Amino acid sequence: MVLLDGLSLSLDDLQRIATDHVAVGLAPAAARRVDAARAVVDAHAARPEPVYGINTGFGALAEVAIAPDQLAALQVNLLRSHAAGVGEPLTVPEVRAIMALRANVLARGCSGIRRATLEALIAMLNAGVHPRVPSRGSVGASGDLAPLAHLALVLIGEGEVIPHVSGAAALSAAGLTPVALGPKEGLALINGTQASTGVLALAVLRAARLARAADIAAALSIDALRGSARPFDARIHDARPVPGQQASAANLRALLDGSALNASHAHCGKVQDAYALRCAPQVHGSAREAITFAHRLASIEANAATDNPMVFAEDGDIVSGGNFHGAPVALAADTLAIGLAQLATISERRTDRLMTPHESGLPAFLIRDSGLNSGLMMAHVTAAALTAEIKTLAAPSAVDTIPTSAGREDHVSMSMGAALKAARIVSLVAHVLAIEVLAAAQALDLLAPLTTAPPLQRAHAAVRAVVPTLVVDRSPAPDIDAITTLIDTATLERACALHFR
Repeated sequence: MVLLDGLSLSLDDLQRIATDHVAVGLAPAAARRVDAARAVVDAHAARPEPVYGINTGFGALAEVAIAPDQLAALQVNLLRSHAAGVGEPLTVPEVRAIMALRANVLARGCSGIRRATLEALIAMLNAGVHPRVPSRGSVGASGDLAPLAHLALVLIGEGEVIPHVSGAAALSAAGLTPVALGPKEGLALINGTQASTGVLALAVLRAARLARAADIAAALSIDALRGSARPFDARIHDARPVPGQQASAANLRALLDGSALNASHAHCGKVQDAYALRCAPQVHGSAREAITFAHRLASIEANAATDNPMVFAEDGDIVSGGNFHGAPVALAADTLAIGLAQLATISERRTDRLMTPHESGLPAFLIRDSGLNSGLMMAHVTAAALTAEIKTLAAPSAVDTIPTSAGREDHVSMSMGAALKAARIVSLVAHVLAIEVLAAAQALDLLAPLTTAPPLQRAHAAVRAVVPTLVVDRSPAPDIDAITTLIDTATLERACALHFR
């Protein structure tokens, strides 16, 4: 079980909650903070003075006073009116990540929610009641209002869950009771960046696996193209001490150590390899730096209070601010997207070289009887198509802003759009790398009896366990998907039996 305290949730634990369905609980210290903050809200709700989100309207309607007997209806109306999302729903792991993040933020004790309401959200997560959350509709302004509203509606017995069951029916089937909201609770459930942060966090973790897979793919291609390992000399990379670059170079040295193919480079007459080979650490390393940046900001945001207004129990204050603004998340997602695009563009170039006889010294499109057979010609075309799409998606979202809420929200972050694009890029890059691995494994078969290094022999064997050598034409699509799964599950990485940096 992962205990939520609003302060120490790691992205690795979030992954376990999201994908492994690890149970969640509320830390005792967090429960006490939640109770203290709620007492402050109850005290303010009993007074006639206007306090944003408790006895006023929202956004551009913040100056509209709400009568005491309408405070509960105010919160329900907030959820209903803000559930305006459209488009394909978020995946179950993404929804679970969002639920866990929102519960963790509430556990910090700055939201003013009742403990019973927070525990109901945790119970819904543990019971596997997953709200159907449309992916589009947030500009990351007052947080991710639309997606979080769709999530919160199920908590009060409305909305819809995955797959297409009413929220009321899903709660009943799980033995749970809908929540009757008190003052500020609707706002506490939807005001924050947890939708964009949840999508980003899972993308970041997957991206880290792709960075290691990219080093494996590059090493396979470098050996298949009889490239040199000399550009990965530690002295070169210590002279430009970018940590990601140094790590990638170290991985390539370890992967290529002991290769008969690499040793043959000294006798082939080439003085230098193409950039796609010898500059792999510089490019992969830059992507790693982008991933590290995104990981750091996502980790901070996972434990950040992003509500408005904020409740400070120790002072008895409720203060309106702007922590809901998604700028940090948007910049992290955009940076991640740009970094991952680098992995795709250089991978596609290596695949192209493997296909081209005067570059590879191998049969065209890596198939004997080229002409009768087309080999991996179209697999490379797919890599090119995916890479082109990645380039388009990598254009940053954070530079855009469209004022909303009658001008009250006059600068918005576009964090949800940025996170969705980053997640899409992660999926596309995984396929681009899989195509490179497919091509490099085929090239190594054509180079037999020359052998690659032991770690790469093990990687090659892992590929051949799910994809046979191409002898005559067949559809490459299942092969690409099978290798993508090897990459996503870290099976290819584990097969190398190395300590990756």
